[in-house]
Amino acid sequence: MNLRPILVVLSAVLLLPCAVSGGLWSKRPPVKSPAKSALDVAASRAMYLYSLARLRLVEGDLEGALPLLQGALSEDPKSPFLLTSLADVYLKMNRFAEALEACDNALKYDPNSPGAHMLKGIILAAQKKDKDAITHLKKAVQLDPAKEEAYLHLAVSYVKVFEYEEAVNTLKQLIKLNPDSFLGYYYLGKTYEQMKLEREAVTYFRKAIDLKPDFEQAMIDLGVSQEALGLYDDAIATYQEVLRNNPSNIMVVQHLVPLYIQQQRLEEALGLLKIMETSGLGTLEVKRKMGLIYMELERYPEAIKIFTEILKEEPAAHLIRFYLGSAYEETNDVDRALEEFRKIPKSAFNYYDALSHIAYLYKEKGDPEKGIRLLKEAIVEEPQRVELYLYLANLYEAQQSYEKALKTLTEIGSKMPNEPKILFRLGILYDKMGNKDAAIANIRKVVELTPDDAQALNYLGFTYAELGIKLDEALKYLQKATELRPNDGFIIDSLGWVYFKLKRYDEATTQLERAVKLSGNDATIQFHLAEAYFVKGEFRRALPLYRKVLQLEPKRKDVSERIRQIKVEIGEK
Repeated sequence: MNLRPILVVLSAVLLLPCAVSGGLWSKRPPVKSPAKSALDVAASRAMYLYSLARLRLVEGDLEGALPLLQGALSEDPKSPFLLTSLADVYLKMNRFAEALEACDNALKYDPNSPGAHMLKGIILAAQKKDKDAITHLKKAVQLDPAKEEAYLHLAVSYVKVFEYEEAVNTLKQLIKLNPDSFLGYYYLGKTYEQMKLEREAVTYFRKAIDLKPDFEQAMIDLGVSQEALGLYDDAIATYQEVLRNNPSNIMVVQHLVPLYIQQQRLEEALGLLKIMETSGLGTLEVKRKMGLIYMELERYPEAIKIFTEILKEEPAAHLIRFYLGSAYEETNDVDRALEEFRKIPKSAFNYYDALSHIAYLYKEKGDPEKGIRLLKEAIVEEPQRVELYLYLANLYEAQQSYEKALKTLTEIGSKMPNEPKILFRLGILYDKMGNKDAAIANIRKVVELTPDDAQALNYLGFTYAELGIKLDEALKYLQKATELRPNDGFIIDSLGWVYFKLKRYDEATTQLERAVKLSGNDATIQFHLAEAYFVKGEFRRALPLYRKVLQLEPKRKDVSERIRQIKVEIGEK
């Protein structure tokens, strides 16, 4: 959920002058007669009714306050104060026409009432007439420069008509008059946020929080701006602070979950989702995210349980059924996986994805030709659907029938010579077939066509690093890939490996350590970090990593040799 609240109209807090021309508190000449005049009686009666109305307003009883204010005005019909108070109640009841009429009457009797001008501006803004609202709000500021609410409303209206500089100037004027105005700093932050100047927004949100440490909305907006700047760790810390003070803030939970997922902090994300579920907010979307995290954590039985529960409520949730089939597939329950994938109808958007899994599962059951026939039949029906050719080629690859895979891809590639997906798969296939030049040529073309393809950038960068060629070019590719996917452990590993090849070992170690945290069970990444430690002479840090690699890949003679060398260095038998 987007946590950036729209700049809403502030509730009117009217501090009107006590001396109002013709009004309730107008100065009156002393009366010689001890008997009260009819005017005094009416004024007293008006004051009494207004006091009763105020009590109702304190209790939030607008309907009860309204007739009391109307009664007060019947006693003192020319009181700008009472007319403005009546307009305020009408505004709170969304009776804009009556509110505006009462305001106009107040200004008729006192054209220089700052409170009436401000309220009229608020009413006009509520009616989305911000240009007209600005006129009255500016007048309110001129008449009463100390009134904070007028500056805030004026700035909000400026923002709504995209006059950002005027909004900034107005709020800075307020802060100059009142350096302790936390709302002034907050709305400056909101204005800069609207201007996409997130760094400035962060600065002013922080100042608002310094002045009012319990200002929850400012902290939320600070987190949002930090996210926009890519300061994910800072955003997480900010949201966590909000949750420490208010654990039930579900909006913040909803923002934290994707950040945790993005940073592969899956257990923490799962913990927050469980809190939402137990607090009665376990929507199907919450359950879906929990199921996907269970899948990522390879906790397949729990994922299966979640997806099955969702499908009981939403049998037509074809994407969830696809996830369920995939979970069964991961547990090698081929028959149940096939059962779920087959339930996905042809009308579903993910039908052909399911079809590719069905074809692969036939291979697992020992009948790959059945899967191949299935995909070929689908290609006859949908010859322009690129993914079908990719699925068929993948199936051939799985059988190590590389020539058939190549024929499939070149067939569709001749019809779509600039399709990046085909070119990428061709590149990977040529690599498997040992044709590095053809592989690089195809992937380079992908990068030319789609410069922000992180996978293609990663392939080129890592391949050059492995070959020990064009290392500066490889570094540029991988730096860009990392910007595109800052929490992809495999891309971070590639970047670290290029630094290693460039003999920039400290930078290599930093990146490779991070890659291990993000994708720690991968033998290649473990090996790369071990190598970085080894060349730096940090043998005791390298040794457990080499041993772990050897557990994952027992036939690695190069790793066994490294372990032998380290034992000699550290005197271990």
